[in-house]
Amino acid sequence: MGHEAAVTELARRYLAGHAPAADGDLARWAGIGLRDARLGLARCGAVQRADGLAELPASPRHEAATLPPPRLLGAFDPLLLGWASRDPITGPHRHIVTVNGLFRPFALAGGRAAATWNIARGQVVLAPFALLDAETRAALTSDAADVTRFLGG
Repeated sequence: MGHEAAVTELARRYLAGHAPAADGDLARWAGIGLRDARLGLARCGAVQRADGLAELPASPRHEAATLPPPRLLGAFDPLLLGWASRDPITGPHRHIVTVNGLFRPFALAGGRAAATWNIARGQVVLAPFALLDAETRAALTSDAADVTRFLGG
């Protein structure tokens, strides 16, 4: 496969799993230069949105994605990997990412970071960024029970 075909396929596959994304996101994730990221995005059929992000065109084979239910994500969950900016997930809660690039365990709700969490005395302790609605809290409590059970608590 030639270079142009390779970056085209790389961009298509990246967008299939990470869209919408910027050229800088692809470059960072793949460890390639912006020139190659832009070339791949231009050639893979990506659609440029009004906000400057690229995505693959809608396909009748794929239904629109729905947000996942609230979940506790671990310190090395790949959700935050490969983005030039993590703001769409973290919002103002950038402290989730430490100065050395590690991630604190956090709760995802509605596609956004909603809390951090840790284990204290064998139990999951949640530190919400704001008041959580009852449905979100119940889902995170259930997930916490699974984490505790997995860890043998």
